[in-house]
Amino acid sequence: MRIFHSLSELPAFRRPMLTQGTFDGVHTGHRIILDRVRALAETEDGESVVLTFFPHPRLVLFPHDESLKLLSTLPEKAALLEDAGISNLIVLPFTEHFSRLSPEEFARQVLHEAIGVHTMVVGYDHRFGRGREGDFHALHGFAQHLGFRVEEIPAQWVDQVAVSSTKIRNALAEGNIHEANRLLGRPYNVGGHIVHGLKLGRQLGYPTANLQPDEPYKLIPAHGVYAVTVQVQGRRFKGMANIGLNPAVPGKGFSIEAHLFDFSGNLYEIAASFEFHAFLRAERNFDHLESLKAQLHEDREKALEALAHL
Repeated sequence: MRIFHSLSELPAFRRPMLTQGTFDGVHTGHRIILDRVRALAETEDGESVVLTFFPHPRLVLFPHDESLKLLSTLPEKAALLEDAGISNLIVLPFTEHFSRLSPEEFARQVLHEAIGVHTMVVGYDHRFGRGREGDFHALHGFAQHLGFRVEEIPAQWVDQVAVSSTKIRNALAEGNIHEANRLLGRPYNVGGHIVHGLKLGRQLGYPTANLQPDEPYKLIPAHGVYAVTVQVQGRRFKGMANIGLNPAVPGKGFSIEAHLFDFSGNLYEIAASFEFHAFLRAERNFDHLESLKAQLHEDREKALEALAHL
């Protein structure tokens, strides 16, 4: 997949079949739109193109609002779009100046003049331009005038539940990994690097790898204990992870850490990705380390059971 970071570097695409949006998480609803773009490119001898923005528009328009957490970093999004069979990704820098383009200016300057769109595929709730003023009907009018086609995908449903990035964020915030993964179509993951911790896990017989996420805006699931797989150095290990404030360990504070089953070695400063498969229990305090150790043994058995199908 080719990736472009400005309109000035775009090539002359061959009959570009385009969709545009933030595509946070690249979930199952997104995949229906992406599949349609890819199918059009194949049947009409064109190229599949996704137009997205970075940073996320809300991070620019509301810089002091730290409440927005995203399901995917830009590299993760690019990898997911490539896995979906997209040939070209345009990542435009989102600025305050760019945000002031009217819907008509966006359609003319970006879609028509810079990209030369042949067919644009959008979801039923697609909005664009200054203040999200443009909708499908406006886009259809601009397309007729500028000479490109527009195709609208209706609301997508999975088991009678509408798929949206917001629904997935809410599920993760509640620790509902099963629902989040169902809507995503894959296990939710958090990537980063392994950093030093207090090494208390070693004393308990459960050494852990402490994860420092790559991006501060990445959504972290609810506090608790999870069955996970950990991708590291091209290998995949089953394990259990804790997210939380570690009330049983004074002074430790918040951490994201995983005990990897059937692994021994040094992972410090190595890139890793935690994939979440099942919520095991809420985080709680323990009066004695022996009680914590007994609970960890029980967590391990539950995690192995949850991961038995992998």
